[in-house]
Amino acid sequence: MTLLVFGKTGQVATELARLSGRGGLELICLSRAEADLSDPAACAAAIATHTPSAVINAAAWTQVDGAETDEPAARVVNADAPAAMAQACAGMGIPLVHISTDYVFDGTGDSPWTTSDPVAPQNAYGRTKLAGEDAVRTAGGPHAVLRTAWVFSAHGANFVKTMLRLAETRDQLRVVSDQIGGPTPARAIAEACHEIALTLIRDPGKSGTYHFSGGPDISWAGFARAIFAATGAQVEVADIPSSDYPTPAPRPLNSRLDCSATQQAFGIARPDWATGLRDVLSDLRAI
Repeated sequence: MTLLVFGKTGQVATELARLSGRGGLELICLSRAEADLSDPAACAAAIATHTPSAVINAAAWTQVDGAETDEPAARVVNADAPAAMAQACAGMGIPLVHISTDYVFDGTGDSPWTTSDPVAPQNAYGRTKLAGEDAVRTAGGPHAVLRTAWVFSAHGANFVKTMLRLAETRDQLRVVSDQIGGPTPARAIAEACHEIALTLIRDPGKSGTYHFSGGPDISWAGFARAIFAATGAQVEVADIPSSDYPTPAPRPLNSRLDCSATQQAFGIARPDWATGLRDVLSDLRAI
């Protein structure tokens, strides 16, 4: 069996590549040159060409602020391309695992978002990702929409790597403390996507929308302190409200996700982000 992955150089796809062969699934990871999400038809054609047993879409337009100024381009990547993938997969009767985001919610309150809570994205990125979710579900094939948040790894751009870079020249940082969520190791997301894909091949009846994020929930400021404590960096973190750090796209204050449905359906528990952080720091030391 083969598993086709879109987004070869992204954080999750990089971790997925390590899993090739697990569970009898050989991975084929497609780069932008092989399947550019700005060309949805090319994505559908790639699926038809490779005839995989399942597909994981780990690619997206993730420039949240950039989506505010070019929402049409973000919509092609985050909605039109997944729609083409989902239609191709549905036509072949194979499952599609599609990674989404907590940004589909309005980001208010302090309770973890459940999969049945009403969606109300507050920025362009969230709107385009929600459109992608809807397209995957509408296609009618076996699927899993997996919403996650606060992804980090030793690869690409993410909060952990930004904090480590800033710690090289700063002894004090101001970090927002009123945004709360679950930092999620990309490796754990990759393992979850792999397991979900394998399960859906055997049992397409488990199709649906699921949540997956690290625990326990924490603020960005708290996560920054944990990063510096783990590395021994002597950096003081000063808590600030989001209003002191304005961005073109509003960020959710509440990124908590209720992941119970994922554990019930697939036996996948929330990953401990502290363990994931230690693994990432070890990977970075080895680079």
